[in-house]
Amino acid sequence: MGRVTNDRIRLLREFDERYWSRALRIAGMDEAGRGALAGPVVAACVVMPREPYIDGIDDSKKLTPQTRSRLYDGIISTALFVGTGAADVHEIERLNILGATRLAMARAAAGLECDILLIDGVDMPDIPLPRKGVPHGDAESYSIAAASIVAKVTRDRHMDALDCALPGYGFAKHKGYGTDGHYRAIINNGASREHRALFLRSMSTRFPEWDGRSAANHG
Repeated sequence: MGRVTNDRIRLLREFDERYWSRALRIAGMDEAGRGALAGPVVAACVVMPREPYIDGIDDSKKLTPQTRSRLYDGIISTALFVGTGAADVHEIERLNILGATRLAMARAAAGLECDILLIDGVDMPDIPLPRKGVPHGDAESYSIAAASIVAKVTRDRHMDALDCALPGYGFAKHKGYGTDGHYRAIINNGASREHRALFLRSMSTRFPEWDGRSAANHG
């Protein structure tokens, strides 16, 4: 993991070149944290220039944390526009994860001007711009891949901070996702204020000892 081949670089660039060659300003959008048990869902929207081209950009899931961090710095310093938006656990509970993802994406796109917005996965109708949903877009489009890195690094850093504020859950290690260690920490400590109650409802099926309690010491 972490190495991007020349073929991958070529394919990602060719996808965006379809738009750049027509003098269109394109933006890429992706999210991070949609399937996590805790923490916010974070979206990023990025407008990358045609040149300079940053070698190594790819789907964030295929990169090491060190590579993502390095590329994040390059994207931030090179991009023509970078927007991030988040929906917290209360908004996730109120809107469900799809609605919260749409809210985070709309926040990330605030102030964006582009000819077309390329969104990883399905189209998000809450954004009043020309849009195109791209299935597996973070592995297809250079701009969406750049957005995936910004969203992932932004959320990971937030989860690192939560690890200090809410010790005992291992947020810095698993970033809120459903690892065995995370489930055991929830059973031992109770659910914190950053855990998504909707996502924990099925825990008792897998862990009969889970009683659904909240952690009094963490609020």
